[in-house]
Amino acid sequence: MKNWRSILKIVLPLMLGGVILWWMYRGFDWETLSLALTNGMNWTWMWLSFPFGILAQVFRALRWRQVLRPLGEHPRLHTSINAIFLSYASSLVVPRMGEVLRCGVLKRYDGVSFSRGVGTVVTERVVDMLMIALLSLLVFVTQIPVFSVFFERTGVSLSGFMRQFTTTGWAVTILCALLIAATGFVLLRRIKAFTKTRSVITDLKDGLLSIRNVDGVGLFLFNSVAIWICYFLHFYLTFFCLKSTEGLGMDVAMVAFVVGTFAVLVPTPNGAGPWHFAVKTVLMLYGVAGDDGALFALIVHTVQTMLVAALGVYAVGALAVTKARN
Repeated sequence: MKNWRSILKIVLPLMLGGVILWWMYRGFDWETLSLALTNGMNWTWMWLSFPFGILAQVFRALRWRQVLRPLGEHPRLHTSINAIFLSYASSLVVPRMGEVLRCGVLKRYDGVSFSRGVGTVVTERVVDMLMIALLSLLVFVTQIPVFSVFFERTGVSLSGFMRQFTTTGWAVTILCALLIAATGFVLLRRIKAFTKTRSVITDLKDGLLSIRNVDGVGLFLFNSVAIWICYFLHFYLTFFCLKSTEGLGMDVAMVAFVVGTFAVLVPTPNGAGPWHFAVKTVLMLYGVAGDDGALFALIVHTVQTMLVAALGVYAVGALAVTKARN
């Protein structure tokens, strides 16, 4: 039974992502992808976006070490960074597995308490959700005038835009929302099942409350903001890669970034499928043709996923060297 559950955890997210991607690109002209990759794309901007994708994970490792320090846990910096690299890469195979895996890496290589590590990961996720909420509020407030001007100039009403969604499109949107809610419920159940002994409960509580005793609140806030600035720049710079998106402003990128962040919560490998659908829909709202939006989403997601995988491979090698030295 456990083997079947393990298999389903891998197969179902892959199937879900695959079905959504098939539905999105079933009539796609693949020749345009080949032309874009060879002649129609400015790769310089894609390369320039890579350092920010790496820095986002480095800042996350720095913040994690800072939260662990008040608990008496002092993992090495390179171990923490490699644990983060590996956690993101592993989540490409089994969504959400990386959260547990990175705690296991610190325990194995630096003797960090696993349950305390899980507690600090929960703390990090709470902080991240607060950051996403603030970004969402900022985008909502600043984009209301933009949406009004767009609808006024184009003569398109909001209801008219919504009617462009097919029945399948609405079904995908509702399904993704339900899956996000189901994922949150499952995570809560896992935490409840995990906290059966009092010692584990205490460690989790210590991890959650460690933010109160963090050494340098200003540095903690800086690392938290830096993570999301790097994530955004990692995405925004890719707008300049293609003609269809290079003229769009930073505000458009922010809307697509926030919507895409929520789409990644759907349990598919790196948000494959839901993220493509969300970004394409936002770009259409700002006048980008559907095929051009789908092309942009496909290229950006594929290249950035390859970067995450490459960092994971690097982490495996680096941790092997650390083990040999130990």
